[in-house]
Amino acid sequence: MNSTDKHPHELHVDLGTNHGLDTEEGSEDTPHASGHARSSSNSSSNGATRMSAVPPRFVFFVVFCITIGGLLFGYDTGVISGALVVIKDEWHLSNTQQEFIVGGTTLGAIAGGLFAGYFADRWGRRVITFLASVVFIIGALIMTFSGNYSVLISGRVVVGLGVGAASMVVPLYIGELAPKEFRGRLVTLNVLAITGGQLIAYLIAWGLADVHNGWRWMFAISAFPAAVQLFCLPWLPESPRVLIRRGQEDRARAILRRVYGSKVPGSVVDEELESMHRSMRTESATRYRDLLHATNFRPLAVACVLQLMQQFSGFNTAMYYSATILKMAGFSSTKSATQFSIAIAATNMVMTIAAIAIIDRYGRRKLLLVSFVGMILGLILLGIAFIFIVGLVKITKDTCAEYALCGACTLDDKCNWSPGAGLCAAKGDGMFPDLTDACDSTTTRERAGTWLALASLVFYVALYAIGLGNVPWLVQSEIFANGIRSKAGSIATATNWVSNFIVSVTFLTMTQHITASGTFWFYAGILSAGVCFVFAMVPETKGLKLEDVQKLFVGSSLPFLARGTNSPPSPPLPKPDDLSSDEGVQDTAAEFSDAAATTNAPPSITRHERRSSRRSSSGSGTSASLVNRDR
Repeated sequence: MNSTDKHPHELHVDLGTNHGLDTEEGSEDTPHASGHARSSSNSSSNGATRMSAVPPRFVFFVVFCITIGGLLFGYDTGVISGALVVIKDEWHLSNTQQEFIVGGTTLGAIAGGLFAGYFADRWGRRVITFLASVVFIIGALIMTFSGNYSVLISGRVVVGLGVGAASMVVPLYIGELAPKEFRGRLVTLNVLAITGGQLIAYLIAWGLADVHNGWRWMFAISAFPAAVQLFCLPWLPESPRVLIRRGQEDRARAILRRVYGSKVPGSVVDEELESMHRSMRTESATRYRDLLHATNFRPLAVACVLQLMQQFSGFNTAMYYSATILKMAGFSSTKSATQFSIAIAATNMVMTIAAIAIIDRYGRRKLLLVSFVGMILGLILLGIAFIFIVGLVKITKDTCAEYALCGACTLDDKCNWSPGAGLCAAKGDGMFPDLTDACDSTTTRERAGTWLALASLVFYVALYAIGLGNVPWLVQSEIFANGIRSKAGSIATATNWVSNFIVSVTFLTMTQHITASGTFWFYAGILSAGVCFVFAMVPETKGLKLEDVQKLFVGSSLPFLARGTNSPPSPPLPKPDDLSSDEGVQDTAAEFSDAAATTNAPPSITRHERRSSRRSSSGSGTSASLVNRDR
């Protein structure tokens, strides 16, 4: 047993206020509890143990500690934007080399995200968090003292391992502790930490832009938040699910008491533990090949496509290459381009805060649709802006003199612009001593294009943050059954990082071969397909228990036809004593699957008929209260 699992080493927080009864695990089985527990639940919904307006302070402490991983995720993916414009000039890097410096972290994150889910089940969430912090520190040191391109790439890959692990384990850990009333906001706090990390990275890059070896300090600073997280870990509890798997039921019960609050009846915690035991039995019988079953594959497809859309929207090119894009757009100096990158990162953070405030009110599906449509408009306007600045010119000319505009000239690795002569010439051409890779917006057309580019980029980022930036991670934590959550989550996370890698290592090349405008319009086309996918395949999960969310994917109807708020109650599950053998587990799982398919009402049944059916089948006040709560 780890020392941090003992009572004396836990952080004691006064939880005198009343807190809610339902968490992600416990809420799944409360409709099927015994009569005593059911009556307790009913009384608590109207009595002294009703969910308070905010989670307990202990929950906030845990979320703060664990989301430092999200902060590091954001910092290490954002700091390269400011560092790259300096390293490129110092080491004379080509576009391909720049793309692989950016993509190195993503490459490591693919492996980190893919394996984190497996090891999080075997070793626990806290061990993975510890390893991610250590990896962040090692990667920061390698990048800080790198003397050449290859060492820098290796450091970026090492950091990527930590980024991938954090992106997998942080939302998983928060989701397992969060009450369902706060699940959307608490999981989205991790996204806020990511955007905060990106903003901090841009501020530091701006402050160190003119400092000798400033880019090394940019990388070195990333080690400090990781050290803070290591300091917090002794007080961070293990997930109750992991403790039950280890047979440490007393430790799990103590953590649940602190999560729920001291005034919650002990019978509710016991019921929660019992439901976790049943979940563990089911999960132990689930393998990766079970993901191919239709009921599991459909939510997996939704999670993977949403993660793919998040990256193929091109957003991370705006983060990784924001300073580079703004230099293309006419902001002449590295420092001015980085300065305006801060405005973009601040927009991302502010709109993420707005998303936290409204995501549990307006729902995931609506925010996604608004986000997609707004981002499409922003990308179209960004492409138009670059026509004013660069023109629809492919950066594949044989000679530099063929480029008529400074923006197009400086995109070519072998060319620089001469402001005095007003033409493009080869780098190092002695005839033009004023050659530069920066463009001053001198004409009305160029100035209009420059400010339109900045405005459309800010608008695009704002609409991303309100929906597509956080909803895929939240939906991923909600739509999977207990038995496949870690495995399916690791696959969806790996999908995110694979698509991230593809986008990051192709962006500059695409701007050369299909023009900058064509690149942004290409991303807009992908988002247009995403709107159709969200409308047809992504259900609303706001306010639903996880079991009701999972039942939206049972049957032949498309998820969007099952609105979720009218989901029928699930059939009862047997007690753990009835699951004493593998055969019993398999038989019970089959019976539950058949019963769930039977109770899933077809789309042709009206909402009124479904409510009437639930009332008549239940014959108790519990079902009616569930309908009112769902409504």
